[in-house]
Amino acid sequence: MKHFGTASTGEDVQATTLSDGALTVTLLTWGAIVQDVRLAGVDRSLTLGSDNIADYEGDMRHHGSLIGPIVNRISTARVRIDGMMYELERNQDGRVHLHSGAQATHRRLWQVAEHSNSHAVLTCTLMDGEAGLPGHREVTATFRVADQTLHLGITATSDALTLMNFANHSYWNFDGTPQWDGHRLQVHADRYLPGNDDLCPTGDIAEVTSTHMDFRTPRAIAPNAPWLDNNFCLSDARAPLREVLTLTGASGVGMTVATDQPGIQVYDGREAIRPSKTSHEGLAIEAQGWPDAPTHRGFPSIAVTPEVPYTQTTTYRFFTPNP
Repeated sequence: MKHFGTASTGEDVQATTLSDGALTVTLLTWGAIVQDVRLAGVDRSLTLGSDNIADYEGDMRHHGSLIGPIVNRISTARVRIDGMMYELERNQDGRVHLHSGAQATHRRLWQVAEHSNSHAVLTCTLMDGEAGLPGHREVTATFRVADQTLHLGITATSDALTLMNFANHSYWNFDGTPQWDGHRLQVHADRYLPGNDDLCPTGDIAEVTSTHMDFRTPRAIAPNAPWLDNNFCLSDARAPLREVLTLTGASGVGMTVATDQPGIQVYDGREAIRPSKTSHEGLAIEAQGWPDAPTHRGFPSIAVTPEVPYTQTTTYRFFTPNP
């Protein structure tokens, strides 16, 4: 553990580095951020990060962070839980609830429960009413590096019926280029969620067949061809861990994601701009429950009870070109 910076709150932000010899990952206690990812033989970080904590409190607050208790959007900025309506922060255009607002898990300091050379356990507490939702919630994120793979396990408990949908929100560029064009994307999904002008799901569940959202066979992607900020529907409920997505740079460096979650969001980063950088620098890959689930009856539930905690397992396996 080492000092990374001091947050505007005055809190000391620490960095810890995990390694298996081939893969090295640096985490921050602010937002449980994946700040840096290095693969042996590759002369650049594979994720988009910063050395400045102020960046992570500002425009880069979603880069690498663990977002919750509800990632992505709630279109109505309100949810009904156990017969009671809860009003949420309207932090997108004054009407949409985005990434749990100012009290979200990515905007606070996490505690280090344990760490070693290859793993770290970070914890965060959400008090009843924080982020607009009921329940005293205890969140644990376990990061482990082994066999060129970053393993992420998330568990969270609540003492009351509540809603939870967490996701790591790292941005990836495997070529070290100003934009990610030239990468190839494969997503093992037959369906996706079309979005409206607010970038919220319309409620339709669309087949990818014969559309620009069909990535079942790997294909090259380019900025705005198509625009991407959509959830791909992997299943109708949480499932056994399985490979769901592969992203490969023109360099041949790439990543395969496996998850037990029912959805995975791909965002093209058109508005996620680091200081002195450009748009479309990296792609966000977010394993998650389907977004805006409380608004749409046909979407898998994100309810969590005191008896049944929230869990997620997601892995990121990195590879280099075959010799």
